[in-house]
Amino acid sequence: MSAMPTADTPKGGLEDVVATSSSICYLDGERGVLAYRGHDIHDLAEQATFEEVCYLLWHGRLPNRRDLGDLQSQLASARALPEPVTRMMRSLPPVDGMDALRTLTSALAHYDRDLPDTSAQGQYRKAVRLTAQVGTLVAAWGRLQAGGGLIDPDPVLGYAANFLYMLTGRRPSATEARALDVALTLHADHELNASTFAARVSAATLTDLYSAVVGAIGALKGPLHGGANADVMKMLLELGQDASAERIDAFVRAKFARKEKIPGFGHRVYRTEDPRATHLRRMSRDLGQRAGSTAWFDMSQRIEGLVKAEKKLYPNVDFYSASTYYALGIPIDLYTPIFAVSRTAGWTAHVLEQYANNRLIRPRAEYTGPEYPQRFVPLDDR
Repeated sequence: MSAMPTADTPKGGLEDVVATSSSICYLDGERGVLAYRGHDIHDLAEQATFEEVCYLLWHGRLPNRRDLGDLQSQLASARALPEPVTRMMRSLPPVDGMDALRTLTSALAHYDRDLPDTSAQGQYRKAVRLTAQVGTLVAAWGRLQAGGGLIDPDPVLGYAANFLYMLTGRRPSATEARALDVALTLHADHELNASTFAARVSAATLTDLYSAVVGAIGALKGPLHGGANADVMKMLLELGQDASAERIDAFVRAKFARKEKIPGFGHRVYRTEDPRATHLRRMSRDLGQRAGSTAWFDMSQRIEGLVKAEKKLYPNVDFYSASTYYALGIPIDLYTPIFAVSRTAGWTAHVLEQYANNRLIRPRAEYTGPEYPQRFVPLDDR
């Protein structure tokens, strides 16, 4: 039997295998570091807007005022959906938000005048347009599912504020808009996670940018990647807003006894606290205080303390984003689609990087099947 390639690591899922080089995102799981283009996530969450982060991911540097103004105008002017896509949205049966997003994102490609343009400038225009329109898709879908009429985007509002306006029908407070803006910043990129890797594998075949992003959406839909924040909120609602400390402890320990995972804890990369959870924890508390009740935040803190004490696991980005989104009035079915709204900036940045220095991604597998060669047995003798 001829020599076959062997795995680079005994771990499954390509864990710790370096699959490509990239200048977009830096992770240090041991120290809990996340940085976009060298900029620490804490600095970006505290001082930057989501639009600045988009520019940083796409261009490799923070924008000056003129750069930022240009991008804000480009995003605002691209928000409106083609009418045929809106009609398609209305015609869909009752489906999960991620299923709707996957279908409608694919449809957007048919109405992008730059689709056949594979120049760097054409690909960039598609990245900006898609990032703008994915936000509109999710807000419009949420609006329709709630039985409301569609609301036209407001070009005066920033990305996060406009999203909340189109979703809820009211202009958000500065606190609400800033909370979502920070959440979008925190979710914008995370190196070679499953959905980003899916996008890059697709892009490496030189398929179009929309197809690559649709592949990423499909990967994010899987419960082992996206969706944990929705599961967290469902868990909190199951416990009930007035749950006592004793009920919370018994609930969590019962899950431990059944060897069930607590959603929103642990991470494939981080060995300490997910740096994104630090900001979402604070936002969950602040939004609860503003609303006059920190019940969901208090419950989350108690669960966090128990899981850390007994399982030595830290909360990840999903755990406190659940109560943050709930406080913003966002329906649970939109939690993962909002993840995609933000991550589209990162996905497209990786697709652009892949196009710029492309080679088809074609790994090998360690063969573990029957010994070669096997004797072929004629059909009548089997």
